Amino acid sequence: MMAFRVEQWRAWAPGRDNPQAWQAWAHAPTVVPDGQEQPACASLPAMQRRRLSRLARMTMEVASPLCGDDEQLPFVFASRHGETTRTFALLSDVTDEQALSPTQFGLSVHNSIAGQWSILRGQRGESVAIAGEADTFEHGMLEAAALLVAGAPTVLLVVAEETPPPAYDRWIADVPFSYAVALRLGRIDSPDHAPTDACWQLQLGRHEDDHVPCPWPHALDFLRALQVGEHSMEHTWKARRWNWQRTR
Repeated sequence: MMAFRVEQWRAWAPGRDNPQAWQAWAHAPTVVPDGQEQPACASLPAMQRRRLSRLARMTMEVASPLCGDDEQLPFVFASRHGETTRTFALLSDVTDEQALSPTQFGLSVHNSIAGQWSILRGQRGESVAIAGEADTFEHGMLEAAALLVAGAPTVLLVVAEETPPPAYDRWIADVPFSYAVALRLGRIDSPDHAPTDACWQLQLGRHEDDHVPCPWPHALDFLRALQVGEHSMEHTWKARRWNWQRTR
């Protein structure tokens, strides 16, 4: 069983860039129209922003407010699909027999966003990139909990997915719209906890019944539960049953 505190959170999706908008979404969840809107990333200089992909900008937008300029935080980046837009562009170049850009290839790998976070924010601590299945969010939580147990007082977890190019429609059906969720997580026994911190336990069990998928990506469903005050929920995927319990 894993236990942790949610000290702070941030989230972004097209048209949803503040807590009030997400609270409204949590009480009436719906698919958000997803064009090519990008977050402002005002915390970064313009030259650095221009070099970031949309997925990277989404990650920086939600992560930056949760990490102080003088803080060094372990960082967990979790994404099932990663840089699909950049990868598709590279595959298109291969099809057209065009020369591949080493820079674009380097930025397409799954840990590139974690690396960019380290460089742009001067973070010198641990960083991990996770790619799971529909329960990638829980696997990211598992990694964050392990870092807390290992002694980190606080861990920053970001889950981000971008709507893939239409060519992937037959295979990717779990990204209803582009989104990024960042959680600043702390240990339950920390003396620095605030009265507003939400304390949760996460337990993994075996799932043997017919699979009924969650109607929303797990990270968004957790964010919804935070906003509406739910005290328990369950996410299942294949043989895995993730049980969430709020303890405070």
